[in-house]
Amino acid sequence: MPIRTLLLTALAPAIWGSSYIVTTSLLPGHSPLVVALLRALPAGLLLLVLVRQLPPLNWLPRLMVLGALNFSLFWVLLFVSAYRLPGGVAATLGAVQPLIVVFLSALLLKTQIRAAAVAASVLSIAGVALLVLTPAAKLDTLGVLAGLGGAASMAAGVVLTRKWQPPVPPLTFTAWQLTAGGLLLVPIALWTVPELPVFTAANIAGLAYMSLIGGALTYILWFRGLARIEPSQVSLLGVLSPLSAVILGWLLLGETLTPNQMLGALLALFSLWLGQARLRRRANRAAAPAE
Repeated sequence: MPIRTLLLTALAPAIWGSSYIVTTSLLPGHSPLVVALLRALPAGLLLLVLVRQLPPLNWLPRLMVLGALNFSLFWVLLFVSAYRLPGGVAATLGAVQPLIVVFLSALLLKTQIRAAAVAASVLSIAGVALLVLTPAAKLDTLGVLAGLGGAASMAAGVVLTRKWQPPVPPLTFTAWQLTAGGLLLVPIALWTVPELPVFTAANIAGLAYMSLIGGALTYILWFRGLARIEPSQVSLLGVLSPLSAVILGWLLLGETLTPNQMLGALLALFSLWLGQARLRRRANRAAAPAE
């Protein structure tokens, strides 16, 4: 696995870490459903215009499933969790995703459940908890269920994206999924939200960033990585999201870094190293007979 592929894929969750600041600073108080819709559909339609290729009819059911898991359902649950829970609790719940991916991969992709993968996933949860969870954090039942549901939705999306790979470039695959995810949200938004809210210039800037940078660009990199790297390895990169959120809070908002947060960052990075080291060992063993 080229290191360039890993670094480009890792860039996606590192950018997603900025979503916490953007959501709370530029998009406070808005409907999670509307924010998810305006994040997915404009980016999907823009990419669709760029690629100028519609999906074949036999791929539509799969794209609807992938669009729902990776975008519609995941983003709605993510924003519900972000609005109802402190950022630390929401991020910790999201950190269970790599563990779910390990078992879903075994079920759907017939991969082996390895102790190193489970250990790396558990360490990533512990690292994220130390990094972002505070003793004063308050739990909200709906927010907790949304956080866990979002983690499960993205985990299923990660595994099925690897299982269902159409013979098209990552840009085209991203355009199809983003558009499908956005279109699925349209009737629900029309039914549950009587009228679109009025957006300020700051809101529009936040939506543009979340859609074009945090949506289109990052998911092109993410799906490209999923086509080349094992889902369990890709999902571990998700710990970079809360890590970058904490670093951005420290740099931009003047937040302090506690010893627990520093320990959590080290654990999160160690979980990444453990998962990637396992992949390198397997690749070396596979290459040895050929040599």
